[in-house]
Amino acid sequence: MEKFDTVIQPKRGWLEIDFKEVWKYRDLIMLFVRRNFVSHYKQTILGPAWAIIQPLLTTIVFTVVFGNLAGLSAKGVPTFLFYLSGTVAWTYFSTSLIQTADTFTGNAAILGKVYFPRIVMPISVVLTNLISFAIQFGMFALFLVFYAINGTVHPNLSILMLPLLILQMAMLGLGTGIIISALTTKYRDLKMLVSFGVQLWMYGTPVAYDIGIIPQKLMGLYMLNPMTPIINGFRYAFLGIGEFNVFYYAIGWIITLIILGVGIVLFNRVEKTFMDTV
Repeated sequence: MEKFDTVIQPKRGWLEIDFKEVWKYRDLIMLFVRRNFVSHYKQTILGPAWAIIQPLLTTIVFTVVFGNLAGLSAKGVPTFLFYLSGTVAWTYFSTSLIQTADTFTGNAAILGKVYFPRIVMPISVVLTNLISFAIQFGMFALFLVFYAINGTVHPNLSILMLPLLILQMAMLGLGTGIIISALTTKYRDLKMLVSFGVQLWMYGTPVAYDIGIIPQKLMGLYMLNPMTPIINGFRYAFLGIGEFNVFYYAIGWIITLIILGVGIVLFNRVEKTFMDTV
């Protein structure tokens, strides 16, 4: 009987992911990461410098409009650094979500020709954006060191939680993105609403304002947004402002895992028939 190196079988489980197979295709993931990063900045004059310019311009706008004019930034820390911290974290999550949401429709030509675990593509998107996040975080770290030397901000040991915060943002962006990606194979209208929805989500997260303006009676509901504890934890660790509420952070993780689980279920179901609808 002839033996085969690869045997392709249909997925029957709702949450079925063959992690061994995904690891086996790690070289392909890296190729997709390189392709995504290079194509994103191809034929641009400034190239990867845009990874710094975009959040920097956003931070300047937030500083002038929401900080200086509206007075919505936190007291006791530099307004610019307050908004830069929120912008860097939010940009990684939102970019991962938006780009992952285009997995099926944007890569139909590749997905219809050759077999590989389809989950490889959204994973590669999250990893690609991690490179941009590293560049942006490096810029943020330079400003942070400058203000820390001047005694304006006071980072604490909570900065050790950074890998956990990044992991949660990656999982949340991946989960939300593949949910939208699975649904847009049939309902193309959702693709038009993604950017608008992400913008609304941002205003429901303390990126452009300090969480202190939220009424206490609404705080429990407000903290159900899993990105809120992440942004708060990020600022608490690096700027030393606010507080880190473990209870709300744990709820954020539960919601993140639920979203990722739902995303995997939908992804596995759509993966079987998406070429008939894309």
